[in-house]
Amino acid sequence: MTTMLAVSFNGALGHAGLLLVLGASLVGALSTGFAIRTGNRIGLRQTPVYAWLILAGALVSTVAMQRALEVRDFSLAFVQQVGSYNTPGIYNVAAMWSALEGSILLWVLVLAGFTAAMAWRFRDRFDDELVGWAMVVMFVICTFFAIVAFGPANPFAAGPPWPVGQDGPGPNPLLQDHILVLFHPPTLYLGYVGFSVPFAFAIAALITGRVGEGWLMETRRWALFAWGSLTIGILLGGWWSYEVLGWGGVWAWDPVENASLLPWLTGTAYIHSVLVQQRRGMLRVWNLSLLIATFALTILGTFLTRSGVINSVHAFAAGQVDGYFLGFFAVVVVVSLGLIAWRGDRLRAPGVMDSPVSREGAFLANNVIFSVFAFIVLLGTVFPLIVEALQDRRTVVGAPYFDRLSIPIGIALLFLMAVAPVLPWRKASGELLRERLFWPAWCGVGAIVVALAAGADGLWPLIGFGLGGFAGGAAMRQIVLATRRQGWRGLVGRANGGMIVHLGVIMIAVAIVASNAYTSSTDLLLTQGEEVEWNGHTFELVEVVAETDARADAIVANVLVDGVERGPAITTYLNMGQSIGTPSVATSLTNDVYLTIAGTQAPQPGATEVRLEVFSKPLIIWLWIGGVMMAVGTILAAFPGRRRRPIDPVSSPIPTDDTELDAPADDESGQSDPKEVAGV
Repeated sequence: MTTMLAVSFNGALGHAGLLLVLGASLVGALSTGFAIRTGNRIGLRQTPVYAWLILAGALVSTVAMQRALEVRDFSLAFVQQVGSYNTPGIYNVAAMWSALEGSILLWVLVLAGFTAAMAWRFRDRFDDELVGWAMVVMFVICTFFAIVAFGPANPFAAGPPWPVGQDGPGPNPLLQDHILVLFHPPTLYLGYVGFSVPFAFAIAALITGRVGEGWLMETRRWALFAWGSLTIGILLGGWWSYEVLGWGGVWAWDPVENASLLPWLTGTAYIHSVLVQQRRGMLRVWNLSLLIATFALTILGTFLTRSGVINSVHAFAAGQVDGYFLGFFAVVVVVSLGLIAWRGDRLRAPGVMDSPVSREGAFLANNVIFSVFAFIVLLGTVFPLIVEALQDRRTVVGAPYFDRLSIPIGIALLFLMAVAPVLPWRKASGELLRERLFWPAWCGVGAIVVALAAGADGLWPLIGFGLGGFAGGAAMRQIVLATRRQGWRGLVGRANGGMIVHLGVIMIAVAIVASNAYTSSTDLLLTQGEEVEWNGHTFELVEVVAETDARADAIVANVLVDGVERGPAITTYLNMGQSIGTPSVATSLTNDVYLTIAGTQAPQPGATEVRLEVFSKPLIIWLWIGGVMMAVGTILAAFPGRRRRPIDPVSSPIPTDDTELDAPADDESGQSDPKEVAGV
């Protein structure tokens, strides 16, 4: 009886929380919209109450689900799907987002958190129509996800009768084999959902007609936080793939990987082009379109990963949510484009481009390249679905398509990263460019020389290394100028934080070029007590042992790699009867040695021979170091830094044009346009 009461309480509490989210979202959207239309200030001041109720409901539902997973409440269908007494505690927590219904609940929780954060941030400004309509948009988004969570993806739905004492299967074995599963999905969701806030302000700006630069300033840090979270989430996913899947790679152009890359590409374009609008009053329609596309692509990506229409190691099983997400995606696109058309007369940009050889010209080129890249990825991802829908046959767009088209795009982006930081606004002379690009160009030459000395060959890799050095030299030049003028405090601010992000991107780009071009692999048959040499490394089989616990049986091959013991394994999860390979990685600053047991058949314990698949992968660790660098740069870019007011004297002997006094993201040196000083 006690167990039945606990089971009933978990389900009822979760349902109550979701009902509170749905009710508060719907009432909040209607009442706030009505208060704006009627000018009811008292009603507007009640807006935060709905946001806090949404957060309370989401927290209640999440606690109820975590409690159900902890006590293995097998009265719930979701717990029957992912619960097990043998699942370790940390993976039991992560089991909530290991299947469709729990992942939607996580989305609701993160969305509720952003909605409450908006309400707190603008708590003194709900008389402002822009803020009010932005909250209405957030409430509408919350309403949609609450409907999905309360309806077709209900994590608290009752399951069929469960035999007393029977255990459940637990999460997918791939989702309980590495600690990163605890961090990768929530971080990715912070990025996905975080773009809801700038999207809400963009729609509010279109509704109110206030399509100038004011709404951009309100959402700058929100967009940076969302972009930074999405960046780290993608990198954590690559790390998880590398450490768990056993194929020796980081990125496979999997459809679900592409679904996360698409909003990152358009979001990156937006982060750059918004600076042009703030500085020069240009690209208003373009920025609104990029932001709308970024949010819409998160919805499309959610459809791809949760509808069951694609086959992927990352995707969830087929569910009942595909129609909901496709419908919401269509509404977002149609309403957004309709609002842009309605406000077309007010969206005319007051600024014009004086010269393509300028910072705004470089940002525009950057936008075009990112948009083309996003289109290429989107086409390759959805093309098989279109063919299947129209011709009822299956086709595959493989990695060669993406690799072939992404190489020239990556080269072009590295070139822009080298040139854009030194360009001034409006126009640049040839003499100015020669002066400012002198040392960055020599850094590029030095990078090629170092690569050749290290044994690199091939045209495209050498071009990649050279442009990486070129772009790195340009970024370091800007950082040196900033720290010479202000000390280490000069690194704080959007501009120089952006340069640190650039350095992280360059590290990642160089690591990708090196690992893709110079990875080597082989099959090694190791015999106990005999040392084998390959590619400058030594390998020796120590023993093959069995490791068993209540959750899984593992066969581990203990191998000495350059004298250090490593243990690739094949693990069989008992509840599912599924065997997966567990790789082992020996990492250094220059090279990874990646080991897996060849084949799916595990050797017998005590075997004196084992066959391994071995990869030698250069510079992989710089992917993760570059990710840390990008995270640090994003945090620094979120702070305004120190700005010289236009009426202050210039006290530095360093040249005072805008680029020399600051990095490329904006002109925080104080060399402002008159319209910026006036607050336009």
